Amino acid sequence: MKFFKKIFLPLLLCLFLTSPSESRIKIRKAILIFSYTKGYRHQSIPAGIAAIRKLGEENGFTVDTSENVASFTEGNLKKYKAVIFLNPTGSDVFNEDQKQAFKSYINKGGGFVGIHAATDFCYEWEWYGKMVGAYFTNHPKVQQAKLVVVNAKDKLNKGLPQDWLHTDEWYNFKSFNKDVKVLVRVDEASYQGGKMNNDHPVVWYQNFEGGKVFYTALGHTEAAYKDVYFLKHLLLGLQWTMK
Repeated sequence: MKFFKKIFLPLLLCLFLTSPSESRIKIRKAILIFSYTKGYRHQSIPAGIAAIRKLGEENGFTVDTSENVASFTEGNLKKYKAVIFLNPTGSDVFNEDQKQAFKSYINKGGGFVGIHAATDFCYEWEWYGKMVGAYFTNHPKVQQAKLVVVNAKDKLNKGLPQDWLHTDEWYNFKSFNKDVKVLVRVDEASYQGGKMNNDHPVVWYQNFEGGKVFYTALGHTEAAYKDVYFLKHLLLGLQWTMK
């Protein structure tokens, strides 16, 4: 009995004291914001990071940021519930190992959120294009347009009005992946420069090769990151990808 008290009781006490912190590490909800730019750099990137950090503080997840492609390793990505591509630009950004690490992350159930210029990125990578859902072609000047919720009953549209006015840079797309589920369209009759025959999705999501993908074409302007409806649908998409 004395031997038990001297040896095993301290060991059990140690396990009891350390297990809660270990549990917190395991259930830590963290996301990674990647905002590397090889081409045009959006001035709204800092505002976007600040807004997402605030969403994290209010909704129980932590936020890391990176503009280093070396962050794309299997060991690093597995720490995150979701990866946000916040207005990245450019082609031929990742090497083959980094592409494989990101693909593996998605295949193993990782979450992805693409914001605005995430479709102006990695044009050479066919897999990425299918994953994000489309590629950017061109855009008119920044202007107000009417957004139309496609399916008000979809949980990712919860709390959004059927129609709302928003000012942004309205991307026209090519190579659109018809497998995505469209959440919001922009009414081309409400602004100048739309070139998609008024069949113009701007927010969508999909289950893709094991992972969850959400994309919004909104987010060009700094003002967008203070817009209640934009932040609402961004949070809903992010929370869905993190599950």
